[in-house]
Amino acid sequence: MQNAEADLVWDKAPCRFCGTGCSVLVGVQDNKIMAVKGDPKSSVNQGTLCVKGYSLPFIQYGEDRLTKPLVRMKSGGYHKRGELTETSWDEAMDLVARKAQEAIRAQGPTSVAMFGSGQWTIWEGYAASKLWKGGLRSNSLEVNARHCMASAVAGFMTTFGMDEPMGTYDDFDHADAFVLWGANTAEMHPILHSKMTNRLLSKHDARLFNLTTISNRSSEVAAREIIFKPQSDLAIANGITNLLIQRGSVDESFVQKHVVFKKGKEKIGYGLEDKSAFKEQAEEIPFDDFKERVARYTPEHVEEISGVSVTDLEMLADVYGDPDVKVMSFWTMGVNQHTRGTWMNNLIYNLHLLTGKISQPGNQPYSLTGQPSACGTCREVGTFTHRLPADMVVSNAQHREQAESIWNLPAGTIPDKPTYHAVEMMRALDRGDVRVFWSMTSNPFQDYPNLNRYRKGALKDGRLIVVSDVYPTRSTEVADVVLPSAMWVEKEGSFGNAERRTHFWRRMVDAPGESKSDLWQIIEFAKRMGYGDLFAYSASVYPIQVGRKISDASATAGFYMEKALWEEYRRFGVGHGHDLAAFDVYHETRGLRWPVVNGRETLIRYKEGDDPYVERGRGYQFYGNKKQDDRAIVWFRPYEAPPEVPDASYPFWLCTGRVLEHWHSGTMTRRVNSLYKAYPHATVNVHPDDATKLGLADGDRARITSRRGHVELHVQVGGRVTPQRGMVYVPWFDEDVMINNVTLDAFCPISKQNDYKKCAVKIERIMGGETL
Repeated sequence: MQNAEADLVWDKAPCRFCGTGCSVLVGVQDNKIMAVKGDPKSSVNQGTLCVKGYSLPFIQYGEDRLTKPLVRMKSGGYHKRGELTETSWDEAMDLVARKAQEAIRAQGPTSVAMFGSGQWTIWEGYAASKLWKGGLRSNSLEVNARHCMASAVAGFMTTFGMDEPMGTYDDFDHADAFVLWGANTAEMHPILHSKMTNRLLSKHDARLFNLTTISNRSSEVAAREIIFKPQSDLAIANGITNLLIQRGSVDESFVQKHVVFKKGKEKIGYGLEDKSAFKEQAEEIPFDDFKERVARYTPEHVEEISGVSVTDLEMLADVYGDPDVKVMSFWTMGVNQHTRGTWMNNLIYNLHLLTGKISQPGNQPYSLTGQPSACGTCREVGTFTHRLPADMVVSNAQHREQAESIWNLPAGTIPDKPTYHAVEMMRALDRGDVRVFWSMTSNPFQDYPNLNRYRKGALKDGRLIVVSDVYPTRSTEVADVVLPSAMWVEKEGSFGNAERRTHFWRRMVDAPGESKSDLWQIIEFAKRMGYGDLFAYSASVYPIQVGRKISDASATAGFYMEKALWEEYRRFGVGHGHDLAAFDVYHETRGLRWPVVNGRETLIRYKEGDDPYVERGRGYQFYGNKKQDDRAIVWFRPYEAPPEVPDASYPFWLCTGRVLEHWHSGTMTRRVNSLYKAYPHATVNVHPDDATKLGLADGDRARITSRRGHVELHVQVGGRVTPQRGMVYVPWFDEDVMINNVTLDAFCPISKQNDYKKCAVKIERIMGGETL
């Protein structure tokens, strides 16, 4: 084995899967990935990987890998009802450009839309943003991170005025208590879960509390699993806040110096109507007003709403309220995929701000990330319809002016209004307001909620659907143009993870056939649209590297494209808390956590002595909120019911999610033999008591039906994910079980992130082709 390893050429890269950002050592021989192992020099994963990480050598080598462009053709030319046919890159790209130009002439630039991904490299996302907003003059750019992290972004921005966590993974080693709010870290973030487990084993009085609607593997190390009714986390957080105030557990000195109280608009809707809009009505309130508003959330009232006992609520208040207990709160999709997702983010921050347990080692509220560069590419680059790099937004004139200056564009080039967030973009496609829809590194026609509507919309005449991907998917199935993409170490890349760590890697192997990187595709499209000058940089300033595999984008351009884009991009963040290091520095490290000032990364933000942006003598300074005198905002956010609840016709809740073995829509992991055999198909998990009432047993076939559609699949009674009574759970990785035909496209009106965790369904046993 040692001799075999010695024959390989090893280099480092971040993992291709979740947002943890594990560092992987990749062993290459004869232009092929032969092995991977955890990087022992990385503080993120310290030489370990999860089961998906160890599968990385196999994800690129599926037998059905896309290697040539495909265009839907009939009688020798493009036809919406034709068959996908192999063609040349020139013919495919010329068609996309021609249809885009036709759409712009007919309906304006907003009719051409790009749907990208938290799996894009940073410079791929940056190039897309520059082209759409600075070239096409369209804000019709969105990413699949809208589905996973938009509520986290909105929560950070409304509370702190700046995005992303204040702490890092170093905090795990200092915490006394971990509170999971809708985060099954054991399966979704196993490396981070192992850090928690290590702390629990090494500190005898450390504890973990798992607040969840489903019993899951994270509870195996929990001091207490607390099951609550869907949507009632709003009441639970307010109930803890009320107890903290009533008991005198508020850190009055911290609050007086660093906090302001506000209330916002209530009864804000659920985004179910096309073109729905939201406008906040924020108002500053005194602490006594806030205290009075949360006082209604007595332990007894919270128990009535949530099912959480008075004892459990008081226990959580003990944890947050004890000044000697350092607390880390974690959340992912259970909080973010929520029709009040922004509110829930605000409420968790309230617990830490009121107790002063924030921006200290081991005292951190921590939003975890689901994709390898949802932070780096989507949030930091700003690849949403309303954003620009470094927390800037298109609606702010000064932000637009700065972007136009960096991009060397005439004043007024960048449109001042967002167009379509992710769900509305697909609705616009169905209506015909969007005519060209290009998906990159995503699978929207499996991933979107209320999917039947949007798949039908894609098939309507007058729409051109372009999909850039590595394998056939449910999205290539409806596409008019399919473009074969390079993936992971077939290209040069950069990701940003959930601790603000930016991590680079070099190209290590060639992409198969005629596959091209997304960056190359974006720039080639730009040229055909007349915006090639946006990506013209100096070959003398950015010469191509010698002795390394160069990227397709750099080879075509004749200069080091990735470095040129990076050095331009990092100009956005310098001087206001988003500083990034020079390009070459990252290749010498296992990543750096921004802001990087004078070569030093920042481990804790907003705290004097740790954050270079905190002024001397301030102690703590939430400098994203300049208008609030650098204070964080504690929001009053009430409990409000979800838009759809079980009734006599649809008596069960449906919750969707993921499993350990598979990632997102399964495009990569289902092609790894070991992962496929471990979990070949999605099942519906049912509580044993509900199974008895329905006459269901393991292995039975069942039909799940909502007001929007149905799926058929096998039953698993209990299991490692056991839903509460009255709920069923279905993972969404399986393209043969299109569970999003069933889900509801309701979203948080502030963040525009969809709620995949709550809708009403019925479940019926299938016997002999008929339901019983």
